[in-house]
Amino acid sequence: MYLHLRNALRASSALAIALFAQTTFIEPALAQSTNSGAADAAADQNSGQDSSSDAIVVTGLRASLRDAINAKRNATVVTETISAKDIGVLPDVTIADSLARLPGVTATRDRGNASQAAVRGLGPRLVLGLINGREVASSEPDRNVRWEIYPSEIVSGVTVYKSQQADLIAGGVAATIDIRTVRPLDYSGPALTVRAGALYNDGGKDIPDYSGWGSRGSAQYVGRLTDNLAVVVGGTFQRQKNGFNSFQGWGYNTVDTGSPPTLNGEPINAPWGAQTEVNGLKETRWSTTGALQWKPTTEWDINLDVLYSKVKIDENQAQQWYGNSNGWGDWGGTIGGPDDIYQDGNYTLSGNTITGATLNNFSSVTNAIAKYTEDKNLFVTGFNAKYDDGDWTAKFDASYSRARRDNTWGAIYTESYPDTTTFSTGRNVVPTVSVSNNPGDVTNQTVPSYFAGQFDGPQRLQDDLGAAQFDAYRHLDNGFFTGFGVGMRYSNRVKSYHASTAAVSTNTGGDLSIDPAQLTEFSVGTFNVPNLIWGNYKDLAAAYLTLADPVEDQSQYWRVKEDNFEGYVMTDFKGSFFTGNLGVRFVNVSTHSDAISSVTSWDDALQENVTTTAPIRENNTYFRALPSLNLNFDLTDTLKLRAGIARVMSRPPLDELRANLALSYFPPTNTGSGGNPQLKPFMANQADLSLEWYFHKDSLFALAGYYKDVSSNIGYTQTQQIIGGNSYQITAPANGKGGHIAGIEGTIQTPFYFIGLNNFGIYANASYVDSNIKELAPASNPFPGVGLTKFTSEVDLWYSAHGIDARVALKHHSPYTVIYGWDSSQLTRLESETTLGASISYAINKSISVRLQANNLTNQAARFYWNNDPDQIARYEKYGRSYLADVTFKY
Repeated sequence: MYLHLRNALRASSALAIALFAQTTFIEPALAQSTNSGAADAAADQNSGQDSSSDAIVVTGLRASLRDAINAKRNATVVTETISAKDIGVLPDVTIADSLARLPGVTATRDRGNASQAAVRGLGPRLVLGLINGREVASSEPDRNVRWEIYPSEIVSGVTVYKSQQADLIAGGVAATIDIRTVRPLDYSGPALTVRAGALYNDGGKDIPDYSGWGSRGSAQYVGRLTDNLAVVVGGTFQRQKNGFNSFQGWGYNTVDTGSPPTLNGEPINAPWGAQTEVNGLKETRWSTTGALQWKPTTEWDINLDVLYSKVKIDENQAQQWYGNSNGWGDWGGTIGGPDDIYQDGNYTLSGNTITGATLNNFSSVTNAIAKYTEDKNLFVTGFNAKYDDGDWTAKFDASYSRARRDNTWGAIYTESYPDTTTFSTGRNVVPTVSVSNNPGDVTNQTVPSYFAGQFDGPQRLQDDLGAAQFDAYRHLDNGFFTGFGVGMRYSNRVKSYHASTAAVSTNTGGDLSIDPAQLTEFSVGTFNVPNLIWGNYKDLAAAYLTLADPVEDQSQYWRVKEDNFEGYVMTDFKGSFFTGNLGVRFVNVSTHSDAISSVTSWDDALQENVTTTAPIRENNTYFRALPSLNLNFDLTDTLKLRAGIARVMSRPPLDELRANLALSYFPPTNTGSGGNPQLKPFMANQADLSLEWYFHKDSLFALAGYYKDVSSNIGYTQTQQIIGGNSYQITAPANGKGGHIAGIEGTIQTPFYFIGLNNFGIYANASYVDSNIKELAPASNPFPGVGLTKFTSEVDLWYSAHGIDARVALKHHSPYTVIYGWDSSQLTRLESETTLGASISYAINKSISVRLQANNLTNQAARFYWNNDPDQIARYEKYGRSYLADVTFKY
C-alpha cells in the first residue's frame, strides 16, 4: 500500500521551506479552537491591566513566549509548545536545541549538536516523533528521531504531548513530539524571507590546517495564488565544521565475567585498552519544504506538503590506540603471574577497578589515520483533506516517508611497541596516557603488512513508511456531550540493514614506510596524551594500500516489516467549569522479520574458522487496547487544573526485532548474539496532574506531577540457551519487568512587569524524577533506565524591546543512562552537564535584522562511563564553543 501512496504523492508534491523557529506557533492537533485576542483581553482584565495595551503590537521573542502560553492554555492535554510569531526569533541550529529548553526534556549531544531527546525520565526509544501529525521514517536503526536533521528554519511549530488521548497515534510512552510545517493560507507574515550568515566552532583548533568556519543560508516565499489558494516554497543550506577531541575507553574485563583477573588474590575490573581520537568534521545539510493549501469553500481545507532533508558528514580522524596488541586487558590470569599478559607494574585501584597503572609489557600504540563518511536523507510528504460544516468534521490523511543512511569507515595503520605505558582514567579526572617513545614521530611511521588497515562499508539502512488515516467527528450543540469521534489508521513500514567490509593489505605485500612529507605531528590540548599524526587518508590509502571489493557480511543483514492497524472511539464533554474527553484506542501490530543466522566454529581439516549461514524468518503479532480520560477544570479565570489517566505503549525498536542470530562454537565457551522477533511492546499506565496559573497575558506558573507504572520494558540480557544440542550464552534483547516513574515539573515564565521592567523577563523550569526502572545489564549492578534524569533545569533571562531580542540560557541535567552509538546493548552513563548559551538580535528596520548566538560558552565536557561505575571510562569529549552570526531580509 505504501508504494501506491508514495507514487501518488510524489507526482503531486511541491518543494518548499517553512518558517524559522527555535519556537514557532503551532495550534496543537488536539487543541480546541480559541480566540487568542479574547484570551489576551481576559488575561489583561484578570491581571488588573487595561486590555487596550493590545493596541501595541508585540513581536519577536516576547510574542513567541506569549503564543506558547496561549497554546498551552488552550490544549486539551498536558503539552509543551515551542512557538514564535516572528520568523527567526531565536537562532538555534536545529530543533533539538529548542526541545532541550522544555521542562523534563534532555537532549544528548552528538558531534557537539543536540540530537536525540529523552522526556520525563524515559529515553529516545520511547519518544514518538511526528511531522504534521504523521509518523515518519528514521535513519536510525530503531525508531528514534535524530532531531538535528530538522533545521529550525523549516519548522513552523512543535508540540510535545506529555499526556495522551485516543485520537493521538500510539507510540509515545515518554511523549509524542509533533513538528509542524507552515500552512500558507494560515500564514500572515512577510512573503519573502532570506537569511545568510556564518558559523564558527573552536573545538578543532588542535587539528593541523583545519578551519572551524562554516556557513548557513535560507530562503522562503509564501504567496497567495488566489484568495483561497496559496503556496510556500524554499530551502536551507548549512555547512558546519565541528572538530572535537575524544578519549575513549574500550571496556573492562569485569568481575561479572565469571573468570575475572585478580590482583593480590582479589578479583578486579581491568581495562582492555583505550584510544585518543581527534575529528575534523564537515557536516553539510540541505533541506527544502513546501506546501500547497486550498480552501475551495468555507467547509473544505485541502493541503499537500513535502519535506526533504539531506545530511552529509565528511570526517577526517586521527586516532591513537593503546593496547590493541599485547593490550591492557587481562583474561583470567593473575596480574603479574606466568599466564598473564601484564608484566610487573604499578597499579592504582578505586574499589576493585584499575584506574591507573604503569605497564612494562611493550603494549602497542597504533596510529590510525581514518576517514568516516555518512550520507543520510529524509523525504516526507502527505495529503490532507478536511471537511467541516459545523455539524460534522471529516478528515482524510495519506502520507509516505523514506529515510536512507549510507556510511563507510576506512583507516591506515602504523604501530609501535614502547617499553612502558602509563595511564590514569579514574573518576573526576581528565584522562591521561604517556609512553616511553614518541608515537607521533613522522619520520618513523611504518605500515605493517600484518595490520595494514581496515575498511567497513558501505553500511546501508533503509526505512519506508506509508500510512493512511480517516477521522470523523460529530459536533453536538446542547447537553453534556459536545461531540463524538471515530477514526482508523493503517501503516506499513519496512526497515532493512546491509553491511559490507573490504579486505585491506599493503600494495607490495610487505611493510611500507610512509613518506614524512605526507604526515604532520600535532599535540592534543584537551588531554595529556602522546602526540598524534595527521594525514590525508585518501592519498595515503592510494599510495600504500590495496582494497579488495567490498563483500556483504550476511550475518549482519536484517529486514523487519511492520503492519499496524489502529482505531479509536472518543467523546468530548463539558460541564459548568470543566471540559474533558474519554476514549479508547485499539492497536493491532504484525511484524515479519527476515535475517541470516550464522555459526562460526573451528575446522580441524582446514585449520581455520569456518562460518555457515542459513536464512531465518519469524513473525509476531500483538493487540492492545489503550483507554484514556482527560479532565480540564477552570478553577478561576486564570487558574486551570488538568488531570488525565491513560494506558500507553511504545512498539519495540525495529532493529531489536531482527531475527538474526550469530553463534560462536568454541567449547567450553560458546557464545551468541542477536535480536528477538518475539518482543512485546513497552507498556505503561500513567496519571498526569497539572496546575497552571496564567496570572498575566505574558506569564505562567505551572506545576505538573505524573506517575507511570511501566509493566514491561525492553533491555539486553544474557541467557543460557540450548541450540542444536549445544549450550550457548546468548546476548539479546528481552522484555523486563518494568517499574514505576514518578516526577514533578515546575515552570515560571513572566516579564518583570511587577517591578516596572516590562521588557525584561525570565523563563525557567525544573523537574525531578524518581524511578526504580533498571536496564537488564550489567547483571550485578544494572544501569538505571535509559533517559532517566533525576534532575533537569533551564533558566533563561531575556530582554525584548526596541527591535532587540536578547537571551541568556543556562541548562543543567544530572547523570543519566544513554546508548553508546547505534548498538542498544552498549549502555553508558553520561555524567551531569551544565551548558551556557546566549543570543541577541536587532531589527534595523522592518526589513533587515541581524543576530548573534553563542553556545556552550563554558566548553562543557561530556563524560561517559561503563558498567554503572564512574571509574570505568567510556568517553571523555570536548566539543568546543560554537558561534553563529547572520543577517535576515524580509519583504
